Amino acid sequence: MSKTPLNRGDYWFSLLTDKTTPVHGLCASVKAADGQINGYPTRFIAVVPDANNHYPRATQGEVGLLEGWTLAKVVNQVISEDANKPQKRAIVAVIDVPSQAYGRREEAFGIHQALAGAAGAYAEARLAGHPIIGLIVGKAMSGAFLAHGYQANSLIAFNNAGVMIHAMGKESAARITLRSVESLEKLASSIPPMAYDIANYSTLGLLDRLMNIDDPDNAKPFDVTQVREAIAESIEKNQQQGNDLSHRLGAANRQSSSQVRERMRAEW
Repeated sequence: MSKTPLNRGDYWFSLLTDKTTPVHGLCASVKAADGQINGYPTRFIAVVPDANNHYPRATQGEVGLLEGWTLAKVVNQVISEDANKPQKRAIVAVIDVPSQAYGRREEAFGIHQALAGAAGAYAEARLAGHPIIGLIVGKAMSGAFLAHGYQANSLIAFNNAGVMIHAMGKESAARITLRSVESLEKLASSIPPMAYDIANYSTLGLLDRLMNIDDPDNAKPFDVTQVREAIAESIEKNQQQGNDLSHRLGAANRQSSSQVRERMRAEW
């Protein structure tokens, strides 16, 4: 790699997009490229840090106003261009996002609409028949994850200490619950939906695969091949299982979710 990666997400985006065609005209914090995964046409998308971001709250890879609307743009572009094609491009969201971009300007200018626009575009693409794979290589936090990746047909995550999927960071959660970080970690480890480690998260049925990569920040060619094969397998699987997300409800730790849904349907 000729350039120093901006974060782990940027690193893996670069590894997966060798010999691809970049999408131009985007904000600096969103990257997209068109290529292939084992012969299947694919668009790769990542949110990366931008130290010169127009919005100071979105310099470290957070998903803010520019990022939300740009994600929506590059996903909607795929839907439009492939509308009349028998084979829809796959979309691979490379995920390493620490948070949505909190800030007064973001709230005033409607960050909720920007993030909803991104999430809605991913959902529309999935329902239109585009296989969407979320590759979680780093953090997948809060509204940033909802906007970039959560709507995927399949989620693949690295089994690594640097990978975290949660609604709130440890320090923030500790402040709100009036606990120390250590106390919070002890409590969360006994409640899978609250836990911060990826192993506990995998019991919730949301991950399709947990991959052991020895050193995600210094990948070997075999690691990249392994990841590409996992993505290809997920694309093939998605074409068979359909466009909804009902397969996420089958895990033992999602039984209550299924029961709530059943009761709501009965009441409705």
